[in-house]
Amino acid sequence: MTGPVSDSGGSTLKVLAATTPPPSRELHGRWPAARFRRLGLQTTPGRIRALAAVVVLAIAGFYIVANIAVGNVRDGLRVIGHDAGPQVLATGDLYFALSDMDSQVASILLTGREYSAGTGQQALNRYGQDRARADRAALQAAELSAGDPTDQAAVRSILDGLGQYERLASQAMVLDAQANHPAGPPPRNVIAVYRQATDLMTLELLPPAYNLTLGGGATVREAYVAKRSAVLSGRLWVALAGLAVFAALAGLQFFIAARSRRRLNPALAVATLGLLLLTVSAVRLLSDQAAHLQAAKTSGFDSILTMSRAQAISNSLHADESRFLLDPGRDDMYELAYLDKSQTVLYVASGNLGEYYTKLSAAIKAYRANPRAVRFLGFYGDEARADPGPAVDAVLSRFLQLQTDDQRIRQLMGAGHDRQAALLFTDRTAGSPGYDFDQYDQAVVSLIAGHRGTFDQMIRAGDRELGRSVFVSWSVLLALAAVGAAVLVAVGVRARLVEYR
Repeated sequence: MTGPVSDSGGSTLKVLAATTPPPSRELHGRWPAARFRRLGLQTTPGRIRALAAVVVLAIAGFYIVANIAVGNVRDGLRVIGHDAGPQVLATGDLYFALSDMDSQVASILLTGREYSAGTGQQALNRYGQDRARADRAALQAAELSAGDPTDQAAVRSILDGLGQYERLASQAMVLDAQANHPAGPPPRNVIAVYRQATDLMTLELLPPAYNLTLGGGATVREAYVAKRSAVLSGRLWVALAGLAVFAALAGLQFFIAARSRRRLNPALAVATLGLLLLTVSAVRLLSDQAAHLQAAKTSGFDSILTMSRAQAISNSLHADESRFLLDPGRDDMYELAYLDKSQTVLYVASGNLGEYYTKLSAAIKAYRANPRAVRFLGFYGDEARADPGPAVDAVLSRFLQLQTDDQRIRQLMGAGHDRQAALLFTDRTAGSPGYDFDQYDQAVVSLIAGHRGTFDQMIRAGDRELGRSVFVSWSVLLALAAVGAAVLVAVGVRARLVEYR
């Protein structure tokens, strides 16, 4: 009984083993198909849902890319047009006001008891205006540089030093009034106090003010390069993302048309057309904004910065001219400073002032004959190459006259006519060196105003186009378009899915 039973059981096991496939092989063969069925991709409704999901993801990707690109534009306009850019202009005003204060003090001291002639009062009034202008510029620079501890410390040191300078300048003017000297160099005690004041100005106040301008300019340049590059890169990504959305929508629409034998799905067609127009508009917006940033930076800000520095240094060299007259003990030092600053503003190779006068006249004469032949460097060399025109010609003519007047004053000083040189320098009537300097300064201001107009126009255009497109801002428009397109896709797909129920 035991043997047959054992044979029967063994046969049964062998039959089961032969007919039953291995479990692992069954699972391996059925797993992809089961997963495919769970996703519903074996049916037409499932494939429509999957394609619709791809379209919605593509729309979301387009929104993210476009929103980042628009954000880069907004940041670029903010830094260049509303933060660092205005800060540079404020610090430029600060440098100018500080240097002009010292120049006016020198003019007051030069007039002596002939103060009643009117020139001294004019200088005193301008000194007060410069003081107020310096205060405003310093406060604006402090406000705009609130996030930079280094710039904040520089502004505070300037304000502290300015108070000390005012005390020394006031002391020098009181001593000068007590001396009751004729026009020309004042007594030694007045010069000694003025030296303390002017050394404080030139060594401790003007350098940090100038560095603030340079630092702000570097910030603007860095922001411009980074943001414009990001905008141009964003334009490419927006175009690619828009093409991806268009391709996904086209694929979904063709699939539905092939399965339902309908040529057009209205909802999907509207979504496709709307997103196509939005893509084109976004690409155009980014192109225009890149152009606005470039124009604001190169044709506006760069020229404003260059000419503001030229104006401030011109005012400083004018102050060196007054110091030359005021303090004969330092005449060589002030003469070298005058030449160095003149070379910074408009450079022609020369070893002394006499040679500079001659070569300057020849260079400007050649420029008038052929504006493309710019034979000089410096700030005005850069401006003449970048933006030649009547405004630049006027500045160059006034600068040449300024140097002619300087040569005349130094000749009088060399001949021992100190009083005549002082009265000539401080005179503000037509044809005098003081009048010519004012005319020169006004020409520079007009040139800066032209570039400032370009800068403001480009920033306003960028803000206007970015802030409002048709009825809403671009940020809101992108969000509404993305949500609207997703809703249209859902509506268009649902109409087809209902047919399969």
